[in-house]
Amino acid sequence: MGSDSSKRKRQAPSQERRRYQAWHGLLSNMGISFTDEIHHIGPPGLATQCMVLSSGAPIPEDLLLPGDSPQKPVMEWTLPGLISIFLPEFPHPKFPGQDNFQILGFIAKGSFGPILKVKDRSKEKTYAVKVLSKSEILKHGVLEQSKEEVIIQRQVSHPFLHNLQDCWQTQRHLFIMCEYCSTGDLYTYWLLKGQFGEDEARVFAAELGCALGFLHNFGIMHRDVKMENVLLSDQGHLRLTDFGLSRRLERGSRAFTICGTIQYMAPEVLSGGPYSHAADWWSLGVLLFSLVAGKFPVPPEPDHSNMLRKLLCKKPAHRLRSLERFKRQTFFRGTSFDSQLLQKRPVELILELKNHPDRPAIAMRGLSMDYFQNFDILHSPTSSTDMSPTLANIDLSQTLATAQGFST
Repeated sequence: MGSDSSKRKRQAPSQERRRYQAWHGLLSNMGISFTDEIHHIGPPGLATQCMVLSSGAPIPEDLLLPGDSPQKPVMEWTLPGLISIFLPEFPHPKFPGQDNFQILGFIAKGSFGPILKVKDRSKEKTYAVKVLSKSEILKHGVLEQSKEEVIIQRQVSHPFLHNLQDCWQTQRHLFIMCEYCSTGDLYTYWLLKGQFGEDEARVFAAELGCALGFLHNFGIMHRDVKMENVLLSDQGHLRLTDFGLSRRLERGSRAFTICGTIQYMAPEVLSGGPYSHAADWWSLGVLLFSLVAGKFPVPPEPDHSNMLRKLLCKKPAHRLRSLERFKRQTFFRGTSFDSQLLQKRPVELILELKNHPDRPAIAMRGLSMDYFQNFDILHSPTSSTDMSPTLANIDLSQTLATAQGFST
């Protein structure tokens, strides 16, 4: 889940090179060899870092003007080119509908821009809007990946998935609108609680297992299952979110791109493949272990629980990697996997922690409002009387600087 390249402060080449060499050394020590550059996806300084191995997808030649280079700076592109390259996945509305969306605050920092809490004033409903900077998307060569994200989300709908509501584009940005989960993400509650009990872990495991089983039946790998990508409903139940790294993969096919978040990545993903849907079940194993142990796991040992050993099996062929096998584990004896029954009772621990005084600060992850100073998403109000902040007329840094920390 960046800013315009014309205003972003870039790192010194030497610092970027040192970071690359550090990751190169780490992965080399793990027996991984590669030739392409590893791009960092996500804010520096967080406990989890998302990595994707790619040389960058070229810009389609039919969208270039005569004499143009695919690597030309985004600010030099013509307006029609910057619009058409993201069509048809991101419509370009010809009507001023964006004025209906009032920005209420900041939810989180995504890979290529902020995630905002907005209100559709015409429907009196609140949503989460993921903002993606076009300049960052093209610079990192993830044009097709950004399209795939919304293609996949349009195809799937499930009680334990964060469902797409709408998407569109403006001259400089893409917008992906989903339902708003006021309770926040699972990672925040893990930091607050430290460790979860067996009862909560059982409910979370069943709900995430259902979500993964549903996606895999559609031939979709999520590829970034982690606590930060698990949102919570107002009753404390789960919604798997962020399909930015997801891809469609038919049964029997294999993927090779190194992507995901380091702590959660399966061995076959870290080694450059081949890998398949089984990699998501490894990530689920890491997530569940961390929930109950209060720390990320080392390689499985004999004294770990049986189910976690099966999820964290290094050999994909021997790994617990399907919903049907997952349901049959002793850990779930007496547990229903019916989505309505799972959500019948609220998760009391989550509801208690929701009002914890430290939750707002922890949810911000140390992010200061300085992040928004150079984020030119929108425009200032057109007149002194038009002061209600919307997706069409606000100065984002000024609006969020006066917000109450973040959205709750």
